[in-house]
Amino acid sequence: MKITRRVAAGGLAAFPFVGARAQQNFPSRPCTLVVPFPAGGPADIFGRNLAERISPFLGQPVVVENKSGAAGVTGVDFVAKANDPHVMGLMSASAGAIMQSLMPKMPFDGTKDIAPQILVVRVQEVFAVSSKLGINDLKSFIAYAKANPGKVTCGSAGTGGITHLAIELFKRETGTDLLHVPYRGAAPATNDLLSGTVDTVLLDISVLIPHARSGAIKVLAVTSDTRPPLMPEVPTMREMGYPKVNSDNWYALISPGATPADARKKIFDAATAALKTKEIAEAYGAAGGVVGGGTTDELKAFLKEEAVKWAAVIKAANVKLE
Repeated sequence: MKITRRVAAGGLAAFPFVGARAQQNFPSRPCTLVVPFPAGGPADIFGRNLAERISPFLGQPVVVENKSGAAGVTGVDFVAKANDPHVMGLMSASAGAIMQSLMPKMPFDGTKDIAPQILVVRVQEVFAVSSKLGINDLKSFIAYAKANPGKVTCGSAGTGGITHLAIELFKRETGTDLLHVPYRGAAPATNDLLSGTVDTVLLDISVLIPHARSGAIKVLAVTSDTRPPLMPEVPTMREMGYPKVNSDNWYALISPGATPADARKKIFDAATAALKTKEIAEAYGAAGGVVGGGTTDELKAFLKEEAVKWAAVIKAANVKLE
């Protein structure tokens, strides 16, 4: 068989289109969404709902993998080093804006190794007290705390996490001296609040709603700009005169930094469409989350703002990792 110059030229000319076609066909296989916290928790709920709803828009299944550790840093580091556009991940406030001011050295470069995509969800946090205190409003609590400096305990989900820093922010803005009690997660902190072992907590609303509705605890305020849809009777810190006590938790969708631009766009477009679905709104709302959205540039600006904000709190309170 003879190969003419025309055939040879045509064959060589076809090769550039192979790479282009491969990129156009992304995703070419099932994708992975890394959730950097254990299964069953709020982050897992948000991640699994996103995976389910984004899948039809990507045209491929999206499988959730839980890779917890180091306040979410372990999972984000896995995504950063994946070097595969089929791997995505959720990034929390801890890994995305806090730990860089607490850890001696981050295992990844947040400006190069990660490609921020879109804000997925904001999770409102609330300040709650044990029913055994007999306090029903924030003003009364602050007066009580000032009358008992260093004696009123406040539990968080762990040293250096956003709930801990929110407590430090609360203390600074209200002029109170609360004794921080770090727990290994929100569940044990909540259990001790219910028993009265700890006086107060500042945690994600999703953890505390059932107990607030039963009357076992009293939620005094939400640390967000808007009242929680699930508990509209709860005032905001801003309404109570403390506008700087704002500490929404949040999760953003990220990709490895080396993800090609066309793949990033497809992921962003799919996530945007998924976040607009009624199913996502209902699922997130039931878990105390407010659906995110916006542009990638808006997310990048938000990440910078959060990093500066929490770095200042960490420095002022001299927070150190245990």
